[in-house]
Amino acid sequence: MAVNYSAKEEADGHPSGGVGVPGGGAVGGGGGGAVKTRKPDNTAFKQQRLPAWQPILTAGTVLPAFFIIGLIFIPIGIGIFVTSNNIREYEIDYTGTEPSSPCNKCLNVSWDSTPPCTCTINFTLEHSFESNVFMYYGLSNFYQNHRRYVKSRDDSQLNGDNSSLLNPSKECEPYRTNEDKPIAPCGAIANSMFNDTLELYRIDNNTRTPITLIKKGIAWWTDKNVKFRNPTGDGNNLTALFQGTTKPVNWPKPVYMLDSEPDNNGFINEDFIVWMRTAALPTFRKLYRLIERKNNLQPTLQAGKYSLDIAYNYPVHSFDGRKRMILSTISWMGGKNPFLGIAYITVGSICFFLGVVLLIIHHKYGNRNTSADIPN
Repeated sequence: MAVNYSAKEEADGHPSGGVGVPGGGAVGGGGGGAVKTRKPDNTAFKQQRLPAWQPILTAGTVLPAFFIIGLIFIPIGIGIFVTSNNIREYEIDYTGTEPSSPCNKCLNVSWDSTPPCTCTINFTLEHSFESNVFMYYGLSNFYQNHRRYVKSRDDSQLNGDNSSLLNPSKECEPYRTNEDKPIAPCGAIANSMFNDTLELYRIDNNTRTPITLIKKGIAWWTDKNVKFRNPTGDGNNLTALFQGTTKPVNWPKPVYMLDSEPDNNGFINEDFIVWMRTAALPTFRKLYRLIERKNNLQPTLQAGKYSLDIAYNYPVHSFDGRKRMILSTISWMGGKNPFLGIAYITVGSICFFLGVVLLIIHHKYGNRNTSADIPN
């Protein structure tokens, strides 16, 4: 059968009668929709024609930047470094691994030692501590950042949920129940709570005067007032609130006997709250007590002789751990940390040095005619 169509239609590539195209619909007058294409729309965004800015690095812009960074960073680093060095800090390692240490007799103490092993370490402060003093305990080779350890807690139970108190989360295993009773607080973090007792005395003419250690105000406000709550009920009778539960395996006494003061007992005990905030590194320190300055005319801790009485309850020798007591003041930038100041000084010095080197290079070679001779 002959098919007739005009020369124009032939030139266009298809007849007006709608001859079918292989692999698609009819094209032409009776065909229908337009041919699909993968070409992006002709917009500034899709065609990458948006306005942009690219810096042109020249000696006039790079050299001043190096010198400005150096002149800013070096004074800041010196200020931070000097501030850090002005912070008083004194540290005592009382692990007892050395045979001459007074705490060597307590080295192999167990969690349930009765009565607890005690030792006394005498020391001398060469310089006075002028402002408020913070007492920390420090642990080494203790990995609170292990994934299973970090997850081993029940935040609903710690927030005072009564149902979670009697039915703790399975994340607390194997410290979820003991003798068919739920553990409160459950989990490995709570079970390993630091429980050494530290007492500080000033020695003057062979007379020991106790230093007042404040145990409140050491936890974060959000932890104390938001994240941790005792079970709902009679807050003055924690024994009844925790009825039906048992203490963690390694604890010498239940959670409702951590303190004699109701506002610092149970789940809202600040020593417990501080411990539950896990550390990121295996060597860390946690705030233990505060020593407030009482008289502006006298330092908080005068230079002289002191003694530290320790109820050694926390075993660390089995995993080669270390225990420390740290006395420290603070400044506007926090505790003693010279690294930040050294980092600022180092970066500023490198930038300033590079600025000088590049300036010499630019002065020596920058005016040369680098254009090649073009032959006629």
